[in-house]
Amino acid sequence: MNIKFAHRMKDYEAGIFQVLNEKKDEAERQGRTIYNLSVGTPDFPPAAHVVEAVVKASAKPENYKYALIDIPELIEAVQTRYKKRYGVTLQKDEIMSVYGSQEGIAHICLSLCDPGDVVLVPNPGYPIFGIGPSLAGAEVVTYDLKEEDHYLPDLDGMAEEVLARAKCMIVSYPLNPVCKAAPDEFYEKLIPWAAAHEILIIHDNAYSDIIYDGREGKSILRIPGAKETAVEFYSLSKSFNYTGARVSFLTGNKDVVACFKRLRSQIDYGTYLPVQYGAVAALNGSDQMVKDQCAEYQRRRDTLCGGLRKIGWPMEDSEGTMFAWAKIPAGYTDDVAFVMELVEKSGVLCTPGSSFGTLGKGHVRFALTMPVEKIKEAVEAIAASGMIRG
Repeated sequence: MNIKFAHRMKDYEAGIFQVLNEKKDEAERQGRTIYNLSVGTPDFPPAAHVVEAVVKASAKPENYKYALIDIPELIEAVQTRYKKRYGVTLQKDEIMSVYGSQEGIAHICLSLCDPGDVVLVPNPGYPIFGIGPSLAGAEVVTYDLKEEDHYLPDLDGMAEEVLARAKCMIVSYPLNPVCKAAPDEFYEKLIPWAAAHEILIIHDNAYSDIIYDGREGKSILRIPGAKETAVEFYSLSKSFNYTGARVSFLTGNKDVVACFKRLRSQIDYGTYLPVQYGAVAALNGSDQMVKDQCAEYQRRRDTLCGGLRKIGWPMEDSEGTMFAWAKIPAGYTDDVAFVMELVEKSGVLCTPGSSFGTLGKGHVRFALTMPVEKIKEAVEAIAASGMIRG
């Protein structure tokens, strides 16, 4: 049978992380040492009290039924977290859970956009930022993030004809992959700008707890007027190492929350109850583990970025996220070819920047997902490869 697949599938090639994982597996079968700094999966365990809450809830047969809704304790925990962590007061109808921010971003435009509506997404940016709107039939228009602008969008330079058709704009800082944070002044300008153009801001706030050198990760909802024109995805994955549990939250504009909740009621039956109880434990627990973990990420950043600079590979320190971003070294022009050569000659696996958009070409992204000693070994392996000619 000649099965004809949807035209949209031509845009979805095998994910780069799948390709890199196959490369890693092949090298490991050959008995080689591989330093996998490609995928951003935390290597830290979740806190013991979070695991305990999940185990305890999993022992109760009644928790295996459809959840259907977020339990009241979970909504209250999000309210407590936002108040304590960000100084933001959320109402209960301004909160809903999703199966991780990736799922939320993949689906939210189904509730917002009609075919042909414009969604503004960053370039470079995380792939789901563009894939989600495209699934809804929206027209994806990228906005450039340039090094000379500190990877911030030029709001004043966007074409008026595009802004007139734009339904929403996806923003995220600290931004994966470029690892830059945004100053308060940017958000203070963004919110009234969005209101003036009637553009909903979708803020992915995945990395506000992994931010360096004394910077403070914040919520966009702290900006006056933000709840009128913005929603925010807040994730437990990276802050609390709750990645496989798949739970995040959409917060902010209550009308957007209500509409998205109505859409999701048609495609799911709620988050597994033990996962919800684990999230409650995480949100209501001490922040000390989160702060200690951020400090360890910063030590890893210093080891990687500083180490690569010492061997002649110029790169800036990451300002936030669990990643580091660098131009490929002198003498190379193709980031994908460079990544493949790097793993062959050094065993170090990173991600080509072109995976994150056209302006990512010529760059690579490293994940800070190994202990300091292993990262030192990875830097030494890169030095020994002879690929750095600086």
